[in-house]
Amino acid sequence: MTSNRMIIGNLETCHLPDLGIHDLHVRVDTGAKTSALHVDNLRQLKVNGKPYVEFDLHPDVYNLEQTVRCQAQLHDSRRIKSSNGEVEQRCVIQTTIQLGEQKWLIEVTLSNRKDMSYLMLLGRQAMGERVYVDPAATYLVSGDSE
Repeated sequence: MTSNRMIIGNLETCHLPDLGIHDLHVRVDTGAKTSALHVDNLRQLKVNGKPYVEFDLHPDVYNLEQTVRCQAQLHDSRRIKSSNGEVEQRCVIQTTIQLGEQKWLIEVTLSNRKDMSYLMLLGRQAMGERVYVDPAATYLVSGDSE
């Protein structure tokens, strides 16, 4: 059996080109169903009668003063149970992720992850049948190092 799945580590660097974000460090979490992205100043609005969200992203975890204002169409709103067991209602957007040379559309919940080490969590739904995870490795696709 041959597979076209790429092998990724428990940490990778991804791009979110639809949001203008590059080189974002992401924690790969096979225990999480849904992907999550830390945002600030989340605001819902209408654009041409359709629901959208605006938010600030911090593309560099080591420079939280740097922010990028983003806008995306609201895809859904869901009740999500976080790792600490709290349930909250979160906005969900669809956006393109790029890992290595591969790009695909994922769903991401927008939340406050300020107490987490990584501003983005890549969950099982986003990985689908595209990747295998080597939990002992980091930056296999992106080639970065800490």
